[in-house]
Amino acid sequence: MNHYDRYSFYLILLIGVVTSSIVTAEEISWHGFIAQGVIKADKNNFVEDDGSTSLKLTEIGLNASYRINSRLRVAGQGVYLNGGNRYEEGPRIDYLFLDVSLLNTEKWHVNLQLGRNKNYQWLYSSTRDIPHTRPSIILPQSIYFDVFRDVALGSDGAALLLNTTNSMGEWDLNWRYGTSPIAGGQTKNLLGEIAEGKLDQKYDHHLNVFWRPNFANMQMGISLLDAKFRYKSATDEILVDGKTRSQRVMLNFLYHSENWDIAAEVMKERVRQEGALSPGFFNDSTAEGGYLQGRYFVNSSLTLLARVDLFDRDRKDRNGINLEKLTGGTVPRYFGFMDSATLGLSWDFAKNWRVHSEFHRVKGTGRLAPIIIPNTELNTDKYWNIWAIEVMHWF
Repeated sequence: MNHYDRYSFYLILLIGVVTSSIVTAEEISWHGFIAQGVIKADKNNFVEDDGSTSLKLTEIGLNASYRINSRLRVAGQGVYLNGGNRYEEGPRIDYLFLDVSLLNTEKWHVNLQLGRNKNYQWLYSSTRDIPHTRPSIILPQSIYFDVFRDVALGSDGAALLLNTTNSMGEWDLNWRYGTSPIAGGQTKNLLGEIAEGKLDQKYDHHLNVFWRPNFANMQMGISLLDAKFRYKSATDEILVDGKTRSQRVMLNFLYHSENWDIAAEVMKERVRQEGALSPGFFNDSTAEGGYLQGRYFVNSSLTLLARVDLFDRDRKDRNGINLEKLTGGTVPRYFGFMDSATLGLSWDFAKNWRVHSEFHRVKGTGRLAPIIIPNTELNTDKYWNIWAIEVMHWF
């Protein structure tokens, strides 16, 4: 786990807290999962560079929670992932934090988390790391961009989680501030294979509110994000120093009944880029995207899924014409968007065993890695497909 070495400080600190508090320990619990699948994304490098059928759909994880006393708890999860080009292969610590209960009454619950905490701001952001808690193998890429998986999952810093109820219903307010480590493989996935320097996140600031009214089985929410990145170029490389700022606004909706549910999220993200590609490079654009998803629970073991997901890299250039012109035709216009329609099936064939299967019909390549300098040689088709099957077990 070389790209998480700096996080060992948190690990040592939390182990010390746990060890010194064994006498007051009240509860310890642990869970794990293992999932293996087969996937094919043709005509592009979403998984394999040659678009071939792949076994790079592996997820293995172990998480634990240790309650020190009535106010203190330690929680963590380590995983091994292999998703091909979707994210960097190898082990990582998804989260490891000390949870402090600041207030716990009938109507108010306030917790502070210190360490590598999780992202609770989006509908599936806190559950995307566990296969059987996701609605599908591949989440909608307009929101849950796989290249940013490790950065978006959580950050090293502090999170404040507030839950309260009143006459209008139940409310959650989540605030988070910190930074996420970015490995060398992630840097190349974001900038391009020619990147030899180091990409760092200066800060990652989240705030969101969820509301679950008393009168309906629904949830509505709004999320705000502000993040800043810096690229430090290596000696004699083509790229130069640069910085990027991302500001995102998201709205989400979830309705569930006994036999079905509907989920939707939409986002608008302003991205300002300076340098990196060249000393005078500057770009200020606003991306838009979102999805509408429905699930039907045929019975306790069988679930059907349908989803439409839309993404535009620049809302002023939805068809990518300007992108193609600005690059002198080297980047085709279909890199300016990525829309997909998904059908899926989930079957629990035994206790704690599940198989997910799904098919995606995709138009555009705007969410394929690398992002800043797209790979136009491997991604030559506007229309392409993904199919995947994954078997998972949890304990």
